[in-house]
Amino acid sequence: MKIAVIIVRVLLAAMYLFASVSYFLNIMPKAPEMTAAQTSFMTGMMASVYLFPLIKITELVGGILLLIARTAPLGALIIFPVTLNIFLYHAFLGPKDLPMVAAMLLFNLFLFYAYRAKYLPIFSK
Repeated sequence: MKIAVIIVRVLLAAMYLFASVSYFLNIMPKAPEMTAAQTSFMTGMMASVYLFPLIKITELVGGILLLIARTAPLGALIIFPVTLNIFLYHAFLGPKDLPMVAAMLLFNLFLFYAYRAKYLPIFSK
């Protein structure tokens, strides 16, 4: 179980670190063709000016926290809303990449299960 947690933690961290670092270094690969709904959604995100950089900063911080074993439970907690929104975006607007995004969601849920003892104090009196 410990090895599986390490592998899942590092894979999830690598995905988020790659996505955020490539955004900030402006080395993003060319965006694929988008549908009208996807274009509308992304136009709205870009119009807000702050939202996309905030998401990328959250991905960077969450990825770094996931790499450090001591802070991995916090990293999994911070990155979950981003993972869920990416999953929902692909579920409703771009199902082509849904299998990879579903794996990311399952990785995050697996980490929640693995670190469940760390989260119990949040719910205790």
